[in-house]
Amino acid sequence: MPSKPDPASSAPYVLGRALLPLRAFLGFTFCFAGLQKLANPRFFNAADPASIQSQLAGAAHRSPIHALISPLGHVVVPLGILIAFGELAVGVGTLLGLRARLAAAGGLALSLMLFLTVSFHSAPYYTGADIVFAFAWTPLLLAGSGPVLSLDAAIARRADEQAGHGPGASRREVVLSGTVTAAVAAVSLVAGGLAAGLGRLAGGTAGKQEGPGLPPTAGPPPAVTARPSHRATPGKVPPGTAVGPASVVPVGQAASFSDPATGDPSIVIRPSSGTFVAFDAVCYDPSAKVIICPCHGSQFNASTGAVEVGPAPTGLRRLGIAEGPNGQLYVT
Repeated sequence: MPSKPDPASSAPYVLGRALLPLRAFLGFTFCFAGLQKLANPRFFNAADPASIQSQLAGAAHRSPIHALISPLGHVVVPLGILIAFGELAVGVGTLLGLRARLAAAGGLALSLMLFLTVSFHSAPYYTGADIVFAFAWTPLLLAGSGPVLSLDAAIARRADEQAGHGPGASRREVVLSGTVTAAVAAVSLVAGGLAAGLGRLAGGTAGKQEGPGLPPTAGPPPAVTARPSHRATPGKVPPGTAVGPASVVPVGQAASFSDPATGDPSIVIRPSSGTFVAFDAVCYDPSAKVIICPCHGSQFNASTGAVEVGPAPTGLRRLGIAEGPNGQLYVT
């Protein structure tokens, strides 16, 4: 009678097959996220509410680890490049089953970082995707990629064959693994560089621009303590700090600027002639007349800033803004 297969010997293959859908989803998602950042010029444009600068500035005020984030404001662009290539490396390693546990550890770290800086205040907590991604990495961190469609497993088998299961197998595995890792890293760097170059030639890949940016005013902005809403008195310069000319904002459109009180990226909307509303870092969809969070898609009323579609638990902070007789917009 034919002998039955040993359940212990087939268990790794069963586990490897079970992990394939998770590897495919996480690997593709992180590759896409990294390449999208590199190919999108808006991600590195400080005047854009969807940029790494804007997201970091917002996290510096709202994150539970804001004390650790604030000093990173001096290295925002290198940090953004590091995150993009980190996501690409994690995605490639997961798809190929190469350095699988290390890739899973990197994916877990990136997901936790995003949870603590971007989606920590999502309510209920399960509406933020980052915490789900963090836990999704744990099976791959604990079990690796398994022997199915895995370069780690193929390298180990090749090393055993060359060394004849002798004492040199481990050393050969280290050499083979290092060589393959270097080759994959080189290809990934080239792919990332091509994505960045093509994205800039094409003008970016991510969504629509919320509007032009207000040109900066000369000199440093003075400190502002009160932030009431106000209307300009005809012929009188409004209180507050000038942030740019009203002519830059067409009726029904929006423009970005830096809040003079906090330095946060902000947006001014002109719903009608002579009427302006301003909020902190968001994107504006003029066709839908809603404000859209660039991070997790929450939607807000363009007139009041109130939440219309979650997961954001609270509305936007409204800024006082008025047009002066000199054509400048003043924010308090």
